Amino acid sequence: MAERGAAGGPWKRHVLRQLQRRDRRTAQTWDTLCLFCLEQQMPPVVLQHCIPDSRLLKRFAKRNNKLLEKSYSLSTRKLRAESSALRMDLPARSVLEAAGSVRGEVLDSSQMLECLKRSYEEHIMELQRTNEELTCEMIERNTVLKAKKTALVEQRNRYRFLRMPLFELEATRQQLKEQVDELSRKNAAVKSECDTLHERYRHQDLEFRWATERGLELLKSIMRLKVEAAEHRNEKNERVKQGRLSKELKKAARRPVDIGLEPEEGKEEEQKMSRTAVPEPGSRQKAWRRPFRSASATSMTLTRYVDVFRGLFDFRLRRGNSVSSPSEDHYCRLPSCVAACLPSVVSDAKEAHLSEINAIKFSPNSSMVATGGTDRLVRLWSVAGGRLEHTQVFEGATGGITSLDFDPSGYHLLGASYNNVAQLWKIGDRKCSEILTGHTDKVTAAKFRSTRHQAVTGSRDRTVKEWDLGRGACSRTINVFSYCNDVACCDTVIISGHHDKTIRFWDSREPGCTQVIPEEGKVTSLSISADQMHLLSCSRDNALKVIDLRMHSVRQVFRAEGFKCGSDWTKAVFSPDKSYALVGSADGSLFLWNIETGHLESSLTAVHGSSVNAVAWSPSGLYIGSVDQCRKLVLWT
Repeated sequence: MAERGAAGGPWKRHVLRQLQRRDRRTAQTWDTLCLFCLEQQMPPVVLQHCIPDSRLLKRFAKRNNKLLEKSYSLSTRKLRAESSALRMDLPARSVLEAAGSVRGEVLDSSQMLECLKRSYEEHIMELQRTNEELTCEMIERNTVLKAKKTALVEQRNRYRFLRMPLFELEATRQQLKEQVDELSRKNAAVKSECDTLHERYRHQDLEFRWATERGLELLKSIMRLKVEAAEHRNEKNERVKQGRLSKELKKAARRPVDIGLEPEEGKEEEQKMSRTAVPEPGSRQKAWRRPFRSASATSMTLTRYVDVFRGLFDFRLRRGNSVSSPSEDHYCRLPSCVAACLPSVVSDAKEAHLSEINAIKFSPNSSMVATGGTDRLVRLWSVAGGRLEHTQVFEGATGGITSLDFDPSGYHLLGASYNNVAQLWKIGDRKCSEILTGHTDKVTAAKFRSTRHQAVTGSRDRTVKEWDLGRGACSRTINVFSYCNDVACCDTVIISGHHDKTIRFWDSREPGCTQVIPEEGKVTSLSISADQMHLLSCSRDNALKVIDLRMHSVRQVFRAEGFKCGSDWTKAVFSPDKSYALVGSADGSLFLWNIETGHLESSLTAVHGSSVNAVAWSPSGLYIGSVDQCRKLVLWT
């Protein structure tokens, strides 16, 4: 261990000497730097920026203090020497020499002190200015602080004042939150129930559609069976007729005829034989027979009797009537209207249906009026004495009713519906007696022709169909190129009004369209005058037009301020004597124009609260009926 310490001693001493030399060099450098700073009179702030390291700054301050102490000791020594010289009364020269030796050393220290003094004074002045600024700022901040304290006190007072309402509102919010939660739970339950109902509705809708399709199939099969049964019955009746005819011919062939008469006498004999050709049933009188029969006589007898019985049995059948069906009804003569009465007052008003009413029609004898609406009901009303009395409801309608029409006898009613069919009812019988199928879209119009055995329907499937009501079958289909909104019928002509702003004429004896009259708006209704010489049309351009059917030209156009066509099925009619034109407006008013003068005769208001869909004028000219979208039926007189 001693050898290791002896061996390691020299190098440690060498390192120590090197560190001491480095410290002396550093101290000299710091002394030079301090003298330079003092000579330049740098303030402490500048020294702080020049020497950012705190440890170096402390060392610089320590060195500076040492220099100040050294200068102070030198000055003290100088003063002591002067005082001792004076006491000892030394010569002035020696004192001056002694002082001269010290003066050089003190001069530099005094200058340094002066510089430091000035720098400290400047620093003190700067600190004073900074202090004043900080004092002002502090005063301002104190003022702001006092204001904020005052505001804080006010806010605290306000908080204490609003605290109770806040608690109340919080309690109310909690109650409302609980109510919302309760309603949310109820809503969830209702939603679940609604989803269940929606699912049930979907299933029932599917079942309803299936049932509807099944019903249509059954209806088609029933129609097919009816047609087959009618054909079978016609064949059977034809066979019975042929057998009866052959029997009569055989009986007639066995009767002898005298051929030796003169022509005049022969004619009389033929007439006599034709009267006796068919003996009355139960007659016991024997027919007269000649003992002689020749071949020529027999042939003449056969020919004559064939003609007789052909005229007796082979009568002309109307289209659609079977042999066994009865002949066409002979309608009673109805009194005609000489002069229509202008309506002025409401005779009666009823809420006739459960929903919107689309159609109204008077019977030919003006004693009844029929109405039909979207509630799938057809109602019959008595108008005796100017009062509406409900008498009958027709059942079996499969869709909303769009049009109604009585046959010329007034015993049958024809209706068109949304469900692509037209239906026939007999007055006094609640159930539907005939369903006319064949259209593929809603039927908008249904009208009888001159007899109850033929009818015409128009549909949105762009077809007009002629129907044989005796067989319940379509006899002709006319493609009309556009939606059909209404139809009207003359003797052999069918007139159709269309969505494409045209009126087309169709002859039953020709396959195509015979005449086209353009309109300025969609045609909503057609009405023919009693003499079948004029046609009244209503269109969506808010105008009524009177068309001359002989010239196929527009004769008059009626417009009025306030009149507006309310829908695509608004109906307008002639009066029975063709003196007036009547139509309902979208605002619930009724407008009447004088055909002769072309002026607006009157307008009836303040009864209907919604758009008037249809109007009708009784054939007697005494009553007017109107229906609207709010289920109201009004009788005017």
